[in-house]
Amino acid sequence: MSEPLAVITGASSGIGLAFARKLATDHELLLIARRGDRLEALAAELRTRSGSAVSILAADLTDELQLAGVAERIARQPNLRLLINNAGFGHRGPFWQTDLRVLDQMHRLHVTAALRLTHVALGVLVPQNRGAIINVASVAAFAQRAGSAGYGATKSWLLALTEGIYLDLKKSGSAVVVQALCPGFTYSGFHDLMGEDRRRLAPPSMWLTAEQVVDASLRALPGGSLLVVPGWRYRWLVAALRSLPMWLKLRVEAAHTRDGATPGRPD
Repeated sequence: MSEPLAVITGASSGIGLAFARKLATDHELLLIARRGDRLEALAAELRTRSGSAVSILAADLTDELQLAGVAERIARQPNLRLLINNAGFGHRGPFWQTDLRVLDQMHRLHVTAALRLTHVALGVLVPQNRGAIINVASVAAFAQRAGSAGYGATKSWLLALTEGIYLDLKKSGSAVVVQALCPGFTYSGFHDLMGEDRRRLAPPSMWLTAEQVVDASLRALPGGSLLVVPGWRYRWLVAALRSLPMWLKLRVEAAHTRDGATPGRPD
């Protein structure tokens, strides 16, 4: 009998990589990212270390045809138990100065790809009444930042989508779990590719490792928690932001904005 299958997008680095290493001991894996060379190296590592069955699929999820191929692959997996929508990238700069192609790619990846893959995965999981989907959103879903209008909007959308699906599943009595994972600043290569200096973004106490983020997510999964915010500082921050009147929230957001410029694609 085959092991349960976990599908991870953006699996070649950062949080996706940490999920792959953590899940390899008791799951078959389908790892998806743009960089086929990195996927090959990771698959070889995991097969050697864990003896797990690891498949890879090099695909750019911002491309409609490649996204359709990934969706079709997921639809054919009867042992699917977990989908992790992790692929993503960031960009810094005023909205009107940002290349529209960059914003379009970001929305294709964070919104369209997550929508498509979540929909097809639920088509497998709901009839079996088991399994889970983890959508990697961000603390940015709660706290906007000048220079990140597109990124914050997509992460807010992903959180709202996950919440709506959660309610649909509860209403139907389904045992399928959906989780919105909302990490804050994380050592993952994400900010390096954007050309941002970590020291200017936040003090060391505010930075989490990818492994800490993944551990928090997987610990919460059996309990069916909708929202997972790793780190007590970020849980406090999110709770405080959600309680503020808009005028005060805007002042807090403006006070914590930093300059930056370059887009980055971590996968």
